[in-house]
Amino acid sequence: MTVAPRQLLDDDLLARIHDRAPTYDRDNAFPEADFAELRQVGYLAALVPQRFGGAGLTLAETVREQARLAAAAPATALAVNMHLVWTAVAKTLSDRGDTSLDFVLTEAAAGEVFAFGVSEAGNDLVLFGSSTVARPLPDGGIALTGTKTFTSLSPVWTRLGTFGLDTVSDDGPRIVWGFADRTADGIEIVPDWDTLGQRATQSHTTHLTDVRIPADRVVRRLPPGPNPDPLIFGVFVNFEILLASVYAGLSARAVQLAVETARSRTSKRLGGAPKSDDPDIRHRVAAAALLDDALLPQVVALATDVDTQADHGGRWFAKASGLKVRVTEGAKAVVDQAILVGGGSGYAAGSELSRLYRDVLAGAFNPSTSDSAHSTIATSLLGPVSV
Repeated sequence: MTVAPRQLLDDDLLARIHDRAPTYDRDNAFPEADFAELRQVGYLAALVPQRFGGAGLTLAETVREQARLAAAAPATALAVNMHLVWTAVAKTLSDRGDTSLDFVLTEAAAGEVFAFGVSEAGNDLVLFGSSTVARPLPDGGIALTGTKTFTSLSPVWTRLGTFGLDTVSDDGPRIVWGFADRTADGIEIVPDWDTLGQRATQSHTTHLTDVRIPADRVVRRLPPGPNPDPLIFGVFVNFEILLASVYAGLSARAVQLAVETARSRTSKRLGGAPKSDDPDIRHRVAAAALLDDALLPQVVALATDVDTQADHGGRWFAKASGLKVRVTEGAKAVVDQAILVGGGSGYAAGSELSRLYRDVLAGAFNPSTSDSAHSTIATSLLGPVSV
């Protein structure tokens, strides 16, 4: 007998979040009320195992919830996503016997909010290099100096999972990963988030100036470049899967809106009949649904593989980056069809389809990019370039 996925988000909560989304987008403001309600129902600890005080959802269950949340408010879902990534990484490690990030699970259950401090302007190495300086401290800690961009949850995070490059230690160079406390000296959050879409994420720039991370919160020292360490696996794979779930949810909502619009508009050419009788409109709605139907199932499938510890060997990164690109590009194609169903009304700034159109564009800028994914997939199949 199939067991239904567990849910933390009820329909009434999602309806309230949906109703608030236009205001947060218009005002370029953090979704304070959404975040408060999500915290209240335990959503920030969705992935935290019950033995640590969390809800104990699987990754597959959580991506379904993220898709539902994204259908209501994509920017709220994308903001919360970055916290969920860190709890997913910690869970992935803990499930495989690595306790180095168990403190993330304990602290998330206690109410701490984790931000993803990875992106750096001009750093196309992403996880495998850094322009942030990691200065080693005598007690085994580090001090970070650099700038992190796209730091979602900027108004509310309390812990920053981040990294920098140590070039002076005897074992260097090493990329050093750790978690900074927001109360640490040297953290400056610049309120510069003013974007075309995904505005409510409030992903401000974060300047770090000699920000100290104590030794017990330094979790890895890794050589630069691709690395098989479980932390890198956990960060890369969970980030891509959870990110894809947001765009899958956005896509599903676009199909719903296309259907509603087609039924509510009438056509003089068809003698006042609804647009849903127009063969061209029917084709667009069907084309959108044809694409959308494939998106969430593939996200759930790869999430299930993480949950069950499936063995994809050297193909894991290729599968995760490929998933992200397929889903974000598929979601963009769905929204393209849906907004044309609505005609000129979808071009109005206050239209939900207009907001989804702006929000879905962010998928092209979230890692992995299409070029990066193609390179990763080619390497996994053909090996590295020989010349």
